[in-house]
Amino acid sequence: MADNIDETQHRFPNSNKNLWFTGLPKKSSGIPAIWSSLSQLGKYKDVPNAIKASFKMNQKGGFDCPGCAWPDPDDDRSYFSEYCENGIKALASETTSNKANPQFFAEHTIDELSRWTEFELGKAGRITHPMILEEGDRKYRPVEWEEAFELIADELNALEDPNEAVFYTSGRTSNEAAFLYGTMARAFGTNNLPDSTNMCHENSIEALSEVIGTAKGTVSLDDLHNADVVLIMGQNPGSNHPRMLSVLEKCKKNKGKIIAVNPLKEVGLIKYVNPKSPTKILSGGVDIADLYLSVRINGDMALLKAMIYLMWQREDAHGGIFDQEFIKEYTDGYERLIENISKIDYIKCVRESGVSELEIVEAVDIICSGKKMIICWGMGIAQHANGVETIREIINMLLLRGAIGNPGSGVCPVMGHSNVQGDRTMGISEKMNPQFLKKLGRAFDFEPPFDSGYATVSAIKAMNEGRAKVFIGMGGNFISASPDTDFCAAALRKCKLTVHVSTKPNRSHLVHGKKALILPVIGRSEIDIQESGYQFVSTENSMGIVQNSKGVLPPKSNHLKSEVAVICGIGKLLFKGYNVYIDWEGLMNDYDLIRNKIEEVVPGFFDYNKRVREGGGFYLPNAAKSKKFMTRMSKALFTVNPLPDNGLDYYKFQLGTVRSHDQFNSTLFGLNDRYRGVFKGRNIVFMNNEDMEEFGYKAKDKLHIHSFFEGQKRSVFNFQVIPYEIPRRNLMAYFPEANPLVSIDNVHPKTNSPVFKNIVVELEKAKK
Repeated sequence: MADNIDETQHRFPNSNKNLWFTGLPKKSSGIPAIWSSLSQLGKYKDVPNAIKASFKMNQKGGFDCPGCAWPDPDDDRSYFSEYCENGIKALASETTSNKANPQFFAEHTIDELSRWTEFELGKAGRITHPMILEEGDRKYRPVEWEEAFELIADELNALEDPNEAVFYTSGRTSNEAAFLYGTMARAFGTNNLPDSTNMCHENSIEALSEVIGTAKGTVSLDDLHNADVVLIMGQNPGSNHPRMLSVLEKCKKNKGKIIAVNPLKEVGLIKYVNPKSPTKILSGGVDIADLYLSVRINGDMALLKAMIYLMWQREDAHGGIFDQEFIKEYTDGYERLIENISKIDYIKCVRESGVSELEIVEAVDIICSGKKMIICWGMGIAQHANGVETIREIINMLLLRGAIGNPGSGVCPVMGHSNVQGDRTMGISEKMNPQFLKKLGRAFDFEPPFDSGYATVSAIKAMNEGRAKVFIGMGGNFISASPDTDFCAAALRKCKLTVHVSTKPNRSHLVHGKKALILPVIGRSEIDIQESGYQFVSTENSMGIVQNSKGVLPPKSNHLKSEVAVICGIGKLLFKGYNVYIDWEGLMNDYDLIRNKIEEVVPGFFDYNKRVREGGGFYLPNAAKSKKFMTRMSKALFTVNPLPDNGLDYYKFQLGTVRSHDQFNSTLFGLNDRYRGVFKGRNIVFMNNEDMEEFGYKAKDKLHIHSFFEGQKRSVFNFQVIPYEIPRRNLMAYFPEANPLVSIDNVHPKTNSPVFKNIVVELEKAKK
């Protein structure tokens, strides 16, 4: 095995030039978070605009943070800082004065840019002009908008079948843009509408829809404030949704108990110092987790079964543990569940969980001490080959306690990008229900396709096999977000045309079809002026609240368009000569007209234009919140779920992918991971100290990591070892650098959602 591996164009260049680490810090947020936020504003130079925008971010009448989907308080909002450290990082990146203008692209070839790290690409600045890469060229050049739209329309119309086109959407696209984008794809004749949800929370949607009849969470911030017990599983709110920590702080103030379940020790779940409170800074903050369970990777099902078994024993002995009235009136399948639980191998479940029996008993004591219970989870639960089943087991526990549909109780899947939930509500899915499609067809007077289209994994395979030939990405960084990087890159390169609607350079611009377009758009913080005047868009947060978002800063370039204007620009040319008469011009000029159409099609959006203008927006209907379960039995369903086999050969490990603290999804704000004590590098692997000793590794040793799935070998090279508090035989590495290890075929069998969190690997020490 060669040690100097040539970096290919689609891979992620090694960033470990000056790697160092300090170990797990003792507390999160506080003064370091304030300093980090201020330094981010200064790093990107346009400080006045960034500060101006910060006063309007997440405010009523302002704009929605371009980061995560965590909800804003209904009433009590901080005027000065209704945002978190990562929100400021996202804003600073969007308001940067750096510009990737035509001169930038003239100076740098595709090959040169491919050697830049993800961080360096993003730091290049805002793209100012639409750009085209002609077949055989190695540099992008500027192109007029109309020429770009004509090229897209021509390539789409030249396809033999509409299903040869793929229309991908990232989770940050507004309701209005997402709705129009899906409408355009379906009017063209395809349901090929993969999105980022396919890769993160598809398993959550599947499980929730099946057992409680609602594909979303059922709690509000007020519920979290007043819960007796909050169980947080497979989630790192300190980095991914930092404003959640202040909500957990309030829960603790109200005497709530918190149990954290995660393989890695995450400081945000250990101690939190509220940076908005001088008193809390001086006092050293608040302990978040009353109990921290360091579960092994994919040991969550075993842990849940062990806890439910102990709860059943107590219920069987003296009652009062399960809410029998709730179970009788609102659920189905209780007897089947109890029959299964009574026969499980409890000792095996304890062993497979990686958690000690004493800790499991303590967790059950806490759960049984309070009536109101919420379980939150992230991709550490969802991104497994048994993610649906584990989420169903989570719901089993809540149903046994009568903890869905009551105040202070419920399910809380914590979503990622700031409108990923809204995009799905707006119809971005390869398999929308027929009722939605019928209404869409009536609203725009065309016959939509009803056959299911491609989700993300099937779209990548279709491109690789030549069944899909045009790829259009509405936002996001597709190559970096997708599994099996080599396979995905090969798929994109086989396309006739790849199009990316973007704000800044990213790796997807460098892994392209025969022809490629970059279409630059305004950011969430920027003013959107159309013919009818100042426009706003709307988004839906992870708790089902729809609010408006109105930019306050001038666009970074006069050559930028809104996402809506880009879609309408394509649509106006795409359907010339077709029997499709959509008023793209009118919809582009007045977004109220788009919202009127949404109101016709999407349930819960009555009086949309009126209600979305009200301060704080409005809640969408959620039947499960009022104990109305829209399942096949009209009741919430208990399920019997198998225990996964996580057995390992001696020399193998389980590896999961994680984000760093200087990262949100595929966007990198820096090369540090302050909350894990890692600095100046990302090509690393976290490993247990005892494993390091047993296998002869020292800190910062370089390893090649190999995964094997169905006979195929995948590898990443020269990852440096970092000792960390993690269960034995478990490893963690950063996303997207470790994505080449994730097989395109390693998916949940029902949802095709990729398995990013449990990759069986072997390690090879690099030669010096």
